[in-house]
Amino acid sequence: MSLVASTRSEYTKQFSTAGWWVLGIVLVVYVGFTAGVLALAFGGVASGKLPGASGPALPTDGLAALVYSSASAVGYVFPLLAGTLMVTTEFRHKTLTPTFLATPRRGVVLVGKFAIGILVGLLYGVLGSIAAIGAGAGVFAAFGLGTELGSSDTWVLVGRMLLAFALWAVVGIGVGTVVRNQVAAIVIVLAVTLFVEPIVRTIAGVVDGLGEVARWFPSAASDALVGKTIFGAVGAGGAEPLEWWLGGLVLLGYAVVLVLIGLATTWRRDID
Repeated sequence: MSLVASTRSEYTKQFSTAGWWVLGIVLVVYVGFTAGVLALAFGGVASGKLPGASGPALPTDGLAALVYSSASAVGYVFPLLAGTLMVTTEFRHKTLTPTFLATPRRGVVLVGKFAIGILVGLLYGVLGSIAAIGAGAGVFAAFGLGTELGSSDTWVLVGRMLLAFALWAVVGIGVGTVVRNQVAAIVIVLAVTLFVEPIVRTIAGVVDGLGEVARWFPSAASDALVGKTIFGAVGAGGAEPLEWWLGGLVLLGYAVVLVLIGLATTWRRDID
Protein backbone atom coordinates (compact mmCIF):
# COMPACT_ATOMS: atom_id res chain seq x y z
CA MET A 1 0.00 0.00 0.00
CA SER A 2 1.38 3.43 -0.95
CA LEU A 3 1.73 6.39 1.38
CA VAL A 4 -1.27 8.07 -0.25
CA ALA A 5 -3.43 4.97 0.27
CA SER A 6 -2.20 4.62 3.85
CA THR A 7 -3.02 8.26 4.56
CA ARG A 8 -6.47 7.83 3.02
CA SER A 9 -7.01 4.79 5.22
CA GLU A 10 -6.02 6.76 8.33
CA TYR A 11 -8.38 9.56 7.30
CA THR A 12 -11.26 7.08 7.07
CA LYS A 13 -10.41 5.54 10.45
CA GLN A 14 -10.26 8.92 12.15
CA PHE A 15 -13.32 10.62 10.69
CA SER A 16 -15.70 7.68 10.34
CA THR A 17 -16.18 7.42 14.11
CA ALA A 18 -17.67 9.81 16.65
CA GLY A 19 -14.54 10.21 18.75
CA TRP A 20 -13.06 13.19 16.90
CA TRP A 21 -16.16 15.37 16.99
CA VAL A 22 -17.00 14.46 20.59
CA LEU A 23 -13.55 15.68 21.60
CA GLY A 24 -14.09 18.72 19.40
CA ILE A 25 -17.35 19.65 21.14
CA VAL A 26 -15.78 19.27 24.59
CA LEU A 27 -12.83 21.38 23.40
CA VAL A 28 -15.08 24.20 22.24
CA VAL A 29 -17.13 24.22 25.46
CA TYR A 30 -14.06 23.98 27.72
CA VAL A 31 -12.00 26.61 25.92
CA GLY A 32 -14.99 28.94 25.43
CA PHE A 33 -15.88 28.76 29.12
CA THR A 34 -12.28 29.33 30.23
CA ALA A 35 -11.76 32.26 27.86
CA GLY A 36 -15.08 33.79 28.90
CA VAL A 37 -14.22 33.56 32.60
CA LEU A 38 -10.75 35.03 32.06
CA ALA A 39 -12.17 37.86 29.95
CA LEU A 40 -14.83 38.52 32.58
CA ALA A 41 -12.24 38.69 35.35
CA PHE A 42 -9.56 40.68 33.52
CA GLY A 43 -11.92 42.81 31.47
CA GLY A 44 -14.12 43.59 34.44
CA VAL A 45 -11.21 44.76 36.56
CA ALA A 46 -9.54 46.63 33.71
CA SER A 47 -12.74 48.50 32.88
CA GLY A 48 -13.81 48.94 36.50
CA LYS A 49 -17.29 47.69 35.59
CA LEU A 50 -17.17 44.35 37.36
CA PRO A 51 -19.45 44.47 40.43
CA GLY A 52 -17.41 44.17 43.59
CA ALA A 53 -14.10 44.80 41.82
CA SER A 54 -11.75 47.02 43.79
CA GLY A 55 -8.19 48.24 43.58
CA PRO A 56 -6.32 49.80 40.66
CA ALA A 57 -7.54 49.02 37.17
CA LEU A 58 -5.49 46.58 35.12
CA PRO A 59 -3.71 47.83 32.01
CA THR A 60 -5.62 46.74 28.92
CA ASP A 61 -2.47 46.18 26.85
CA GLY A 62 -2.07 42.50 26.05
CA LEU A 63 -5.22 41.36 27.85
CA ALA A 64 -6.87 40.13 24.66
CA ALA A 65 -3.85 38.00 23.71
CA LEU A 66 -3.74 36.55 27.22
CA VAL A 67 -7.39 35.50 26.94
CA TYR A 68 -7.29 34.30 23.33
CA SER A 69 -4.21 32.16 23.97
CA SER A 70 -6.23 30.14 26.50
CA ALA A 71 -7.17 28.04 23.45
CA SER A 72 -3.73 26.45 23.52
CA ALA A 73 -2.99 26.98 27.22
CA VAL A 74 -5.85 24.74 28.33
CA GLY A 75 -6.89 23.13 25.04
CA TYR A 76 -3.64 21.43 24.05
CA VAL A 77 -4.69 18.27 25.86
CA PHE A 78 -7.30 17.59 23.15
CA PRO A 79 -4.97 17.18 20.14
CA LEU A 80 -2.61 15.32 22.49
CA LEU A 81 -5.40 12.88 23.36
CA ALA A 82 -6.53 12.63 19.74
CA GLY A 83 -3.03 11.69 18.60
CA THR A 84 -2.66 9.16 21.39
CA LEU A 85 -6.01 7.56 20.58
CA MET A 86 -5.11 7.29 16.89
CA VAL A 87 -2.53 4.66 17.85
CA THR A 88 -3.81 3.07 21.05
CA THR A 89 -7.30 2.50 19.63
CA GLU A 90 -5.74 0.34 16.92
CA PHE A 91 -3.86 -1.71 19.50
CA ARG A 92 -6.98 -2.07 21.63
CA HIS A 93 -9.32 -3.16 18.84
CA LYS A 94 -6.68 -5.13 16.91
CA THR A 95 -7.29 -3.11 13.74
CA LEU A 96 -3.55 -2.65 13.44
CA THR A 97 -3.23 -6.31 12.40
CA PRO A 98 -5.00 -5.95 9.02
CA THR A 99 -3.33 -2.55 8.60
CA PHE A 100 0.13 -4.11 8.89
CA LEU A 101 -0.91 -7.01 6.65
CA ALA A 102 -1.97 -4.53 3.97
CA THR A 103 1.08 -2.31 4.59
CA PRO A 104 4.03 -4.37 5.85
CA ARG A 105 6.20 -1.24 5.87
CA ARG A 106 5.21 0.03 9.29
CA GLY A 107 6.99 3.32 8.80
CA VAL A 108 4.54 4.17 6.01
CA VAL A 109 1.63 3.53 8.39
CA LEU A 110 3.18 5.87 10.95
CA VAL A 111 3.76 8.63 8.39
CA GLY A 112 0.11 8.34 7.35
CA LYS A 113 -0.88 8.78 10.98
CA PHE A 114 1.34 11.87 11.23
CA ALA A 115 -0.37 13.43 8.21
CA ILE A 116 -3.88 12.89 9.59
CA GLY A 117 -2.75 13.76 13.12
CA ILE A 118 -1.51 17.13 11.92
CA LEU A 119 -4.82 17.65 10.11
CA VAL A 120 -6.76 16.85 13.29
CA GLY A 121 -4.48 19.12 15.31
CA LEU A 122 -5.07 22.01 12.92
CA LEU A 123 -8.83 21.37 13.00
CA TYR A 124 -8.85 21.45 16.80
CA GLY A 125 -6.69 24.57 16.68
CA VAL A 126 -9.26 26.31 14.51
CA LEU A 127 -12.13 25.22 16.79
CA GLY A 128 -10.24 26.25 19.93
CA SER A 129 -9.28 29.62 18.47
CA ILE A 130 -12.86 30.35 17.40
CA ALA A 131 -14.13 29.42 20.87
CA ALA A 132 -11.55 31.50 22.73
CA ILE A 133 -11.78 34.54 20.48
CA GLY A 134 -15.57 34.37 20.27
CA ALA A 135 -16.07 34.20 24.03
CA GLY A 136 -13.23 36.56 24.91
CA ALA A 137 -13.99 39.23 22.32
CA GLY A 138 -17.68 39.14 23.22
CA VAL A 139 -16.97 39.83 26.89
CA PHE A 140 -14.40 42.53 26.10
CA ALA A 141 -16.87 44.26 23.79
CA ALA A 142 -19.51 44.14 26.53
CA PHE A 143 -17.11 45.98 28.85
CA GLY A 144 -16.26 48.50 26.16
CA LEU A 145 -12.69 47.26 25.80
CA GLY A 146 -10.77 46.76 22.59
CA THR A 147 -10.89 43.25 21.15
CA GLU A 148 -7.66 43.67 19.15
CA LEU A 149 -9.17 41.65 16.32
CA GLY A 150 -7.80 44.17 13.85
CA SER A 151 -4.24 43.73 15.12
CA SER A 152 -1.83 41.62 13.12
CA ASP A 153 -0.32 40.42 16.41
CA THR A 154 -3.59 38.68 17.25
CA TRP A 155 -3.55 36.68 14.03
CA VAL A 156 0.13 35.84 14.43
CA LEU A 157 -0.88 34.48 17.83
CA VAL A 158 -3.60 32.39 16.19
CA GLY A 159 -1.14 31.06 13.61
CA ARG A 160 1.26 29.98 16.34
CA MET A 161 -1.57 28.32 18.24
CA LEU A 162 -2.46 26.30 15.14
CA LEU A 163 1.16 25.19 14.88
CA ALA A 164 1.17 24.25 18.58
CA PHE A 165 -2.02 22.19 18.18
CA ALA A 166 -0.53 20.34 15.21
CA LEU A 167 2.66 19.58 17.15
CA TRP A 168 0.68 18.34 20.15
CA ALA A 169 -1.15 15.86 17.93
CA VAL A 170 2.22 14.52 16.75
CA VAL A 171 3.40 14.30 20.38
CA GLY A 172 0.23 12.30 21.10
CA ILE A 173 1.04 9.85 18.31
CA GLY A 174 4.47 9.47 19.89
CA VAL A 175 2.88 8.72 23.26
CA GLY A 176 0.63 6.13 21.63
CA THR A 177 3.56 4.34 20.00
CA VAL A 178 5.37 4.09 23.35
CA VAL A 179 2.39 3.23 25.59
CA ARG A 180 0.23 0.83 23.61
CA ASN A 181 -2.29 0.22 26.43
CA GLN A 182 -5.06 2.74 25.83
CA VAL A 183 -6.19 3.16 29.44
CA ALA A 184 -2.63 3.59 30.67
CA ALA A 185 -1.85 6.11 27.92
CA ILE A 186 -4.95 8.22 28.68
CA VAL A 187 -4.22 8.18 32.42
CA ILE A 188 -0.62 9.25 31.82
CA VAL A 189 -1.65 12.06 29.45
CA LEU A 190 -4.31 13.42 31.80
CA ALA A 191 -2.12 13.09 34.90
CA VAL A 192 0.81 14.91 33.32
CA THR A 193 -1.17 17.66 31.60
CA LEU A 194 -3.77 18.37 34.30
CA PHE A 195 -1.76 17.76 37.47
CA VAL A 196 1.99 17.22 37.22
CA GLU A 197 3.01 20.00 34.85
CA PRO A 198 0.60 22.69 36.13
CA ILE A 199 1.61 22.02 39.75
CA VAL A 200 5.34 22.00 39.05
CA ARG A 201 5.12 25.11 36.87
CA THR A 202 3.12 26.92 39.54
CA ILE A 203 5.70 25.98 42.17
CA ALA A 204 8.41 27.14 39.77
CA GLY A 205 6.86 30.58 39.94
CA VAL A 206 7.91 30.94 43.59
CA VAL A 207 10.95 28.65 43.90
CA ASP A 208 14.24 30.11 42.71
CA GLY A 209 15.97 28.08 40.01
CA LEU A 210 13.09 25.74 39.28
CA GLY A 211 11.83 28.03 36.53
CA GLU A 212 15.00 27.35 34.53
CA VAL A 213 14.05 23.67 34.46
CA ALA A 214 10.29 24.12 34.06
CA ARG A 215 10.63 26.26 30.95
CA TRP A 216 11.81 23.15 29.05
CA PHE A 217 8.63 21.23 29.91
CA PRO A 218 6.39 20.42 26.91
CA SER A 219 3.59 22.76 28.03
CA ALA A 220 6.08 25.56 28.74
CA ALA A 221 7.61 25.07 25.29
CA SER A 222 4.11 25.25 23.80
CA ASP A 223 3.41 28.49 25.70
CA ALA A 224 6.69 29.93 24.45
CA LEU A 225 5.76 28.99 20.89
CA VAL A 226 2.38 30.71 21.20
CA GLY A 227 3.98 33.74 22.83
CA LYS A 228 1.71 34.73 25.70
CA THR A 229 -0.47 32.51 27.87
CA ILE A 230 -1.91 32.64 31.37
CA PHE A 231 0.24 29.73 32.60
CA GLY A 232 3.34 31.23 31.03
CA ALA A 233 2.62 34.47 32.90
CA VAL A 234 2.23 32.89 36.34
CA GLY A 235 4.68 30.00 36.11
CA ALA A 236 7.85 31.60 34.80
CA GLY A 237 9.52 31.85 38.19
CA GLY A 238 11.64 34.76 37.02
CA ALA A 239 13.14 32.64 34.22
CA GLU A 240 13.06 33.98 30.70
CA PRO A 241 10.74 31.92 28.49
CA LEU A 242 12.20 30.22 25.46
CA GLU A 243 12.17 32.03 22.14
CA TRP A 244 9.03 31.16 20.20
CA TRP A 245 10.93 29.23 17.53
CA LEU A 246 12.93 27.34 20.15
CA GLY A 247 9.70 26.47 21.96
CA GLY A 248 8.39 24.94 18.74
CA LEU A 249 11.60 22.97 18.22
CA VAL A 250 11.53 21.68 21.81
CA LEU A 251 7.94 20.52 21.40
CA LEU A 252 8.84 18.86 18.10
CA GLY A 253 11.83 17.29 19.85
CA TYR A 254 9.57 15.63 22.41
CA ALA A 255 7.52 14.16 19.56
CA VAL A 256 10.61 12.89 17.73
CA VAL A 257 12.09 11.29 20.86
CA LEU A 258 8.81 9.56 21.72
CA VAL A 259 8.36 8.28 18.18
CA LEU A 260 11.93 6.98 18.03
CA ILE A 261 11.42 5.14 21.32
CA GLY A 262 8.16 3.72 20.02
CA LEU A 263 9.76 2.63 16.74
CA ALA A 264 12.53 0.88 18.62
CA THR A 265 10.15 -0.90 21.00
CA THR A 266 6.39 -1.40 20.66
CA TRP A 267 6.03 -0.55 16.95
CA ARG A 268 8.30 -3.45 16.00
CA ARG A 269 6.55 -6.03 18.13
CA ASP A 270 4.15 -8.61 16.79
CA ILE A 271 0.46 -7.75 17.17
CA ASP A 272 -1.27 -10.57 19.05
